[in-house]
Order: sequence, then C-alpha cells, then structure tokens
Amino acid sequence: MTDGPRDQSGDEAAAVDGSHPGGLSSATPPGTVVVLPLHGLPEVREGADLAGLLVDAAGQVGGLRDGDVLVVSSKVVSKARGLREPAGEGREALVLRHARRVVAERRTTTGTTRIVEAEAGPVMAAAGLDASNTGPDGGVLVLPADPDRAAAVLRAEVVALVPGIQRLGLVLSDTAGRPWRAGQTDLALGAAGVGVLDDLRSAVDADGRPLAVTARAVADEIAAAADLVKGKVAQVPAALLRGLDDVVPSADAGASPGARSLVRTGPGDWFALGHREAVRAALGAPPATAAAAAVGVPAAGPEEEPERGARAVRLALLGHEEARVHGSPASGYAVHAQDPVLAGRVAARLEVALVGEEITATVQVIPTPGG
Repeated sequence: MTDGPRDQSGDEAAAVDGSHPGGLSSATPPGTVVVLPLHGLPEVREGADLAGLLVDAAGQVGGLRDGDVLVVSSKVVSKARGLREPAGEGREALVLRHARRVVAERRTTTGTTRIVEAEAGPVMAAAGLDASNTGPDGGVLVLPADPDRAAAVLRAEVVALVPGIQRLGLVLSDTAGRPWRAGQTDLALGAAGVGVLDDLRSAVDADGRPLAVTARAVADEIAAAADLVKGKVAQVPAALLRGLDDVVPSADAGASPGARSLVRTGPGDWFALGHREAVRAALGAPPATAAAAAVGVPAAGPEEEPERGARAVRLALLGHEEARVHGSPASGYAVHAQDPVLAGRVAARLEVALVGEEITATVQVIPTPGG
C-alpha cells in the first residue's frame, strides 16, 4: 500500500542543475545515458510497499524525473506479492506446473533440467523458478504470471507517489541464458510506459541501403544495461536509467506493447524444440512425457556412443515392440520381425533416431520367421 506523494523537491533541484551524480545538465553530450544503482532497499517481504521503497531509494540519486526508466528485478516483485512455492515440493514438478511447454531437457547428476516456455512468457531454464536470495520466508520464488500487468501496476503506484511525473518507464527484469551464447544476461520480463521494440525496417543505413530486418529489442537492452549496476551479490535489485526520453512515450500516446510482444511464438519461432527433442517428438517421445522417460533423456554432458545408440534403439522400438534390433554403432544394426513391413518401418525409425543421436551406422532389414 502507498502512503501518499513523496517529497522530492530538494533532490529534484539537484538533479536539474546537474550538481547531483544523477543529474544531466545542459553541458551533457547528446545521447548520454546514465545508469544509477538504487541502494538502500531493505529485504522485501510479502505486502511491502515496493513503490514507496523505490521512490525513497531514487531520492538518493536525485529523485525521479519525467522520462526516467526504472528497472526492477522481478525477484523483489515476487517477494512483495508473495509469489512462492514450498521448498519441499519436487523442483521438476514445479517447473512443469509453471511451464506452457517444454523446449528441451537434459539429464544431470541432480535430476532433469528443462528449458521451457515459462507461464510468464519467455523461454528459459526451469521456468524462472528461483531458490537463491529468497529471504527469511524461504521457499521457491516464482515469476508473475502476467509480468506486463505487474509492471503496469507497480508503475502506476510509483507515479501516484511522485507529483508531476507523467512519463515514466518501468521494466521488470529477469536473468536468462541465450542460445548459442555462454553466460546469462538480464532481459525484460515485463514492461510498462516504455517502448519495447525500435523497428528500423523502414529506415536506411549510413550508406543509404534499406534496413530490412533490424528491430532493436530496446527493453532487453535497458534490462541488460541496468544489470551492470545491479546484482545478486551486491543485493541491489533496482536501477534508474536517465537519458532515454525517446523511448518513454507521452502520457497521451496510448499503451505501448509490453515485453511479452518480444517473445517469438507461432511461425516466427524457428526453435520451438531442441534438435534432439524435435527428432524424439516426431518418433513419439515428446519432452517431459512418460515415453521420453522410458526411452531415456540425453545427458547434459558427453555420452559414449554405445549409450546413445541404445537410446536410439529404444526410441525406434517405441510402439513397435514386436520387432527386435541387434547390433551396435560400430558393427551396424539388424532389424528382425516376422512382418517385413514392420521391420522396414522400425529400420526407418532407427535411421532417424540414430541421426538424432549424431550416430552414423548401417541399418539392415532382416525379415525373420519367428522373430
């Protein structure tokens, strides 16, 4: 609950004349963006006045100004809203409960790790469940189911506390990995009052050539920039960005699309499944199913070729148990069945399954009376 407007008059004056570290003066070069960590936020508990805490923390760097962008870790929003699951419940079951679909899964020494399309929107590991820095209440923190709405509500609460502020961007950030890139970075989980995408496809480059595919994910760039001054270890869950007036629309510009619009879905999603999962799903073992478990989930690390070959055989025989397969990757495989059509079908399935396991081996069909 908010408790009325906050007095920022002293801090705002310092920010306007540039004497405060958070200020931008008339002498500041055009295009300058200032990223300021918001220190002093206490441990956030369920029911906390998060908007008030953010406004007070912003007061230490000159107060909020029209055109500013607040970046807030989704973790503190989850804490304030009491979005927790009990620590005793199995993590794998929790992940599936908070996922729309499974993209990829790998076996590890501690269980099965899954990349999923989270209920909150993005594709990420473990549906964004977080068991670190959960505070004294413990449990496992979960993401808001509608992060854009959560961002809009928090933004409205902040604006209500700061007289004169109309143009304020707010981004809820979360940490995720990226395909083809090592490490993690922060992305925009939710957004309100800020343009999330800068579509340049109607513009031209410096040489006059039309830009056909360029669209900057501005909200993700803002979240990543803020993470340079935030951090789990430093326990700084929020940052203020100043100098981004061009991406903070005017109050009468209408609602801008939220961060969910940055998630590729449908025909635009070229990577709806991992490469192994696509093969396994086509052969009847989609990820996170009993069939996938029966066939065996690939390991996250290197596996010996015989182990991968045995898994390919189990996948080929899934639903075709009347056939038999003998052999190995080194010697090749022989498919036996009384029915030659069945033998041919299993052989074709095995060839595909072997490709999914990155194995090159011969496959022969041997119709055998009696199996």
